[in-house]
Order: sequence, then C-alpha cells, then structure tokens
Amino acid sequence: MADNSFSDGVPSDALEAAKNASNAEKLTDQVMQNPQVLAALQERLDNVSHTPSSYIETLPKAVKRRINALKQLQVRCAHIEAKFYEEVHDLERKYAALYQPLFDKRREFITGDVEPTDAESEWHSENEEEEKLAGDVKNKVVIAEKEAATPEEPNPKGIPEFWFTIFRNVDMLSELVQEYDEPILKHLQDIKVKFSDPGQPMSFVLEFHFEPNDYFTNPVLTKTYKMKSEPDKADPFSFEGPEIVDCDGCAIDWKKGKNVTVKTIKKKQKHKGRGTVRTITKQVPNDSFFNFFSPLKASGDGESLDEDSEFTLASDFEIGHFFRERIVPRAVLYFTGEAIEDDDNFEEGEEGEEEELEGDEEGEDEDDADINPKV
Repeated sequence: MADNSFSDGVPSDALEAAKNASNAEKLTDQVMQNPQVLAALQERLDNVSHTPSSYIETLPKAVKRRINALKQLQVRCAHIEAKFYEEVHDLERKYAALYQPLFDKRREFITGDVEPTDAESEWHSENEEEEKLAGDVKNKVVIAEKEAATPEEPNPKGIPEFWFTIFRNVDMLSELVQEYDEPILKHLQDIKVKFSDPGQPMSFVLEFHFEPNDYFTNPVLTKTYKMKSEPDKADPFSFEGPEIVDCDGCAIDWKKGKNVTVKTIKKKQKHKGRGTVRTITKQVPNDSFFNFFSPLKASGDGESLDEDSEFTLASDFEIGHFFRERIVPRAVLYFTGEAIEDDDNFEEGEEGEEEELEGDEEGEDEDDADINPKV
C-alpha cells in the first residue's frame, strides 16, 4: 500500500501548513486594501502614539528620574499654595470686619429701623436723562390732575420682602423654595457671613436672622461650612485651593403644627388575623428650603457615599459658597436683578467665545488648504 505522508519527498503536514499560510497572507492583503480598515488602524496608531503617558514610557530611565524630581517640586509648590490660601482667608476675615458696619446699615435700611438721608439716597443711574424726562412728564400730569382726588402713595416700612425677593430672583435658591416656605422667608431680615477665628480650622458660618414669627422661635438659624486648604496626600496634584469638606446645620425650634420639613400622612392597616382595618398617621420628610439646615453629612469613616448623596452634598456646598461669595456681598444687586443680568451676560460671553474659537479652528483648516508656502 502506498504511503501518502510524503509527496515528492515533502511531508504532507508541511504542504498543508504552507497552503494555510498562503491563504492567510491573501486574506491579509485583501483586508489591508480596504481603505476603511486602514483608516481605522491609522487612527488607533495615532491615538496610541500621541498620548502623553505613552510618550513618557518611551523616555530613558535617566529622564524619568528627572521627571520624578519635578513632581516632588510640584508637591512642594502645592503646599506653598495652600499656605497662600490660608493667608487669603486671614485677609477675608480682616476685610469682613471692615464690611460689617456697611452691612449693618444695610440691614437698618431694609428693616426700616433707620431712614436714609437725602445724601445717602442719591444715586445717578445710567438712564438718568430718560428718568428726568419721564419725571417732568409725570409732574405735568400731576399738576393737570391736581383737582382730582388721588390716593396717597403708600410708604411701607423699610424694603418689604427684600431677602425673599432675592430667593425668588435667583434660580439656584428659588428651586429650593416651596410655596409653604414663602410666608416664612418673608420674615427673613438679614444674612451674615462669619469667618473662623485666627488659629482655628478654616470655616465660615451663614447666619439667617429672622424677625419674630408664627413658625419657629429661633431668632437666628445657622449653617457652618468646614473647609480644607491642604493638598491630598493621595493626590496632591489635584489641589486647586480651599474646598468645602463638610457642613453642620442647626435645630429649628418649630412651633406646634408649623414644621414645614415634615408632612403627616394617613395609612390604612389591615389586621392579618381579625381582618379589621385601622387608620394610622405618620410623619414623613417633606421638601422645603429649611431642610438646608439639616444637611447630609460627609462620610468621615472612609466609606464612599452613593451617587445621589454625593450630588446632594456637592449642591449644598455650591449653595453655601454662592451665599458667601455672591448673595451676601452684593445683595441689593440680586434684589434689583442687575447681578443676575451680569451673570447671564458673562455666561453668554463665554459661550460666544467658545463658538468663535471653534469657528476659527474650522477657518484655519480651510485657509491652510489655500496657503502656498514660500521657500
């Protein structure tokens, strides 16, 4: 019987392997001739070759060693920056004391405890000429209607609902306010910022001062924000200045039946054995601005918060920072809406710049095609 394991002195296994290799080579040639495949491969190679980390990996050990030395210097810079922000906090405390007499006078004008003088009330607006013309017209109308009995213009005490109007004007705050919060916020007379004392851990306190009301007995509600100004040991390069790390609220002494942070619901229960049904009442949490004074606590035991809790805490920190940096220092401009218009214009300007930059980049591509470089 003939032996088929050899053909012309070449083993059959070797012939089969050569055949498979030839087929694979043909398939590779066909794939590589596909322009879409080539483009995808090129894009992947470009991405790999241009990432900073991949470039660093290609450097000699001696260069990597010097880079590590630069990182040590960067950490030291971060610690100096932290000290800088601590001194900034000291300056904020110093100047807060200079602002406070002005803010105290602001409160007196708002509450009506003090009436501003004519000199204090004088203000030259941008539309002064238009207002003057309008005033002249109004005076003529008044003279013409002098004979008619007109009701006297009301003169309420101070500036009614000053802080409540700010809450209503600012989206970040109005989103927190429920309809049943509104009558309470109308009793708000002042908001103050108090900085931590020298030598104490960095923090600030928001004080909400209320006139006597039918809802709670506290004259002042407080919210304390604790801050940190030091690089994280695990990630020192992420340091960008002081950050709020935790906050504490205060207990509100609600008068009977006036607590808007809870609501009473009725629930029917059926007895398993007897089949009888009873109605029970229980209190459950209720949406309210005044939950602001019962904040979620940051995890201090190393356990991570869930995504919703992290979002809630981050939003709380953002609101506290906004009160401190924007609302309290510039209250009258948020009352009139001028600060809100400025904020909106600034945001629109940023968007416009981004669009313009994108347009410029597109234009550069088109121009590049028309450029005829000179040697």
